[in-house]
Amino acid sequence: MRALFASAGLALLLALASAPGASAQEAPEWMKQTLPDQAFKAHWDEQQAVMNPTGALDAKTKHLIGLAVAAQIPCEYCVNGHTKAAKAAGATDDQIKEAIATAALVRFNSTMLNGSDGGREWSSRK
Repeated sequence: MRALFASAGLALLLALASAPGASAQEAPEWMKQTLPDQAFKAHWDEQQAVMNPTGALDAKTKHLIGLAVAAQIPCEYCVNGHTKAAKAAGATDDQIKEAIATAALVRFNSTMLNGSDGGREWSSRK
C-alpha cells in the first residue's frame, strides 16, 4: 500500500513539475516530509525548471529518460511514476520498452568495458 501511495505521489509530482508555474505548496506531501527544510524550495524550483515541457526536450522524452535512469538505479517508485507520466505525455509501450532496453545496453557495455579495463584501451584507439 505504501508503494502505491508513493508511486501516486511521484506521478503527481512529475505531473505538477510539468505544469509551468506550479508553486512549492503544490508539491506532494512525501517531498515535503522527506527533504530538509533548507533544501525543499531549491529542489522544487529545480524540478520545475528541468521537467518543464517548454524546454529543449518535450515531456515525453524527459520521462522516457527518467524511466531509463530509474530502471538502472533501480527505484520502483520512480519507474512507476515516470512510466505513468511518459504514457500521459503520449509514450507508447514500444517506446517505453526501447528506452529501458537502451539504458540496459549502455549499462551492460559499461560493465563489460570497466570490468575488463577495456575502457582505456578502446578510448585510446582511433
